[in-house]
Amino acid sequence: MNIPNAITAARIALCPVIPFLALSGGGANRYAAFFVFLVAALSDIWDGQLARRYGWVTDTGKLLDPLADKLLLACTFVPLYLISHRTDDLARLPWWGQMPLWVMLVIFGREVLVTVLRGYAVRRGVVIAAGKSGKAKTLLLSVFTGAALLWYPLAATAADTGWSGAPWALWSALHRAIIGVTLGLSVLLSLFSMADYLWRHRSLATRG
Repeated sequence: MNIPNAITAARIALCPVIPFLALSGGGANRYAAFFVFLVAALSDIWDGQLARRYGWVTDTGKLLDPLADKLLLACTFVPLYLISHRTDDLARLPWWGQMPLWVMLVIFGREVLVTVLRGYAVRRGVVIAAGKSGKAKTLLLSVFTGAALLWYPLAATAADTGWSGAPWALWSALHRAIIGVTLGLSVLLSLFSMADYLWRHRSLATRG
């Protein structure tokens, strides 16, 4: 196992910590959930840069990295879905309210389909690395989940301490917009990247 693959493995190990912190409640835990997510997300960039710079790209890394991305997605997206369906006033996602079930189905349906396609390809001796549309989708989802994980403790802190005035109003409006827009774009890119994967690898259907 080379260094990028070791970093990916560490990211996989960090993933279960996020839902535990995010769902346990309390401002400190939710801030911690955001920072753990930030470390995991930045490690994804770091291991990719190391692999390309020093020629440490391996078939194992090509398979482990998307797996780590999917695990990180599940360990952040599911808690956000559950939190947004709670009854307290601060639980709703900006712009979206309760996260719609169809959003979950699109996001995770795409991941399941691409994972099945990758597994099918491996059995035929083909390793499918992440494409550009898939990477863009992952980036947008990372921005959304990071912004949403930070929004909940920030909003609670603002409510508890009585933050007001132009600086908080401006930040709040920008933060809400980032959450709302990136989730919408993530759904669109999930659909597009799914179609892109199927089209680019359509030859697998006829491969012996």
